[in-house]
Amino acid sequence: MTIHVHEHCLRMARREDGTPWWAAFPEPTSTPVHIEPQTVLELLQQQEHVNDMPQLRKLLLVDCRRTDCTGGTVSSSINLPAHSFFHTRKSLYALCKQAGIQKVVFYCGSSAGRGPRCAAWMQDYINEVGGDLQSQVMAGGIRGWVRMYGDRMVDGYDEKTWKQLLSEKSCM
Repeated sequence: MTIHVHEHCLRMARREDGTPWWAAFPEPTSTPVHIEPQTVLELLQQQEHVNDMPQLRKLLLVDCRRTDCTGGTVSSSINLPAHSFFHTRKSLYALCKQAGIQKVVFYCGSSAGRGPRCAAWMQDYINEVGGDLQSQVMAGGIRGWVRMYGDRMVDGYDEKTWKQLLSEKSCM
């Protein structure tokens, strides 16, 4: 039985009782700042030159996808699914502060749902504690990245998956 991407997206967005997964958490009050994929690429390229000096890494990428994390992820990203992110934002903040990270950039498939929600929750927490960390969302998500750059700086890139995903209209 073939499950269409749209059906998968609807299932992923709802809990068993039919409510959206995010209904269990407070509505974010912040509006996340968007960062263009080109700027993210430039920041990643700058970081490539500091591999021997991790204290100079200033950017952290967070992929908010859950089980739909197919086709690859932007290089150096960590995966923190949106469905469980709210309770981990304090720990992520502490880790970023300890590591000297200045900017956390979130993304999901399209950065139209999970990525912006997580970026806003993170910014709400930063505002609450009076921190100077920046929380942003990458415009277009991984889908926009692959449209612009193909397999450039994508770990686990799967061409077949992306040909299919980019040809379908989906929630990714």
